[in-house]
Amino acid sequence: MPKTSLVLFDIDGTLLHSGGCGRAATRLAVQDVFGTAGLLDEVGFAGKTDWQILLEALTPAGIAAGEIERRLAEYNLVVARRLVAIISGCPVKPCAGALKLVAALRANPAVLIGLVTGNMAGLVPIKLRAAGFDPADFPIGAFGSEGWERAMLPPLALARANAFNGADFAPDRVVIIGDTPGDITCAHSIGARTIAVATGPFSADELAVHQPDGLFPTLEDTSAVLRAILNGQRGT
Repeated sequence: MPKTSLVLFDIDGTLLHSGGCGRAATRLAVQDVFGTAGLLDEVGFAGKTDWQILLEALTPAGIAAGEIERRLAEYNLVVARRLVAIISGCPVKPCAGALKLVAALRANPAVLIGLVTGNMAGLVPIKLRAAGFDPADFPIGAFGSEGWERAMLPPLALARANAFNGADFAPDRVVIIGDTPGDITCAHSIGARTIAVATGPFSADELAVHQPDGLFPTLEDTSAVLRAILNGQRGT
């Protein structure tokens, strides 16, 4: 029987804290692939796709956007290899309540869970496993190697979820959970509901300005978050 609810998670700051491993692997990989880190140290990562981060760091250093796009597949492999080499030395941990919430959603036969993340696809299983998640629990997703703007990713994830499910999800039964304003606003591209969580770089007050459908300080109150996801009840 097809599932009726789709829940799409961001990764960094929502499901897990990566302890700086993503930025470190990025710095190494851009040097490997493009020969320069450009302005990477001046670029904020929160709420962006990795493709966007590469554009912001490298185009001012003279690397054309077309060259960046042509080398994304190579970069994806290199950054994943770099992350594998360093992640054991980084304090990666799940965000408060995230493991319990994912387990509860996985146990619900009406729910399909997936990912909408700015991470390059190759980084996703590495980070998830390091934080105690099973990547197989997220059978569909859209990734930062597939769009230079975050709003490009939800339509990809939704199309894949509909195909995987064998039936279309109604827009009001699709929820995107994230920790940045970008996670909230990108949901508009598919008419999804949004739940914001203040476990990343933005405070609850900063997130509230963007009017998510639900807002929580953490994901620790599993029952309340589930009500927001499944019944549309707002958090506090």
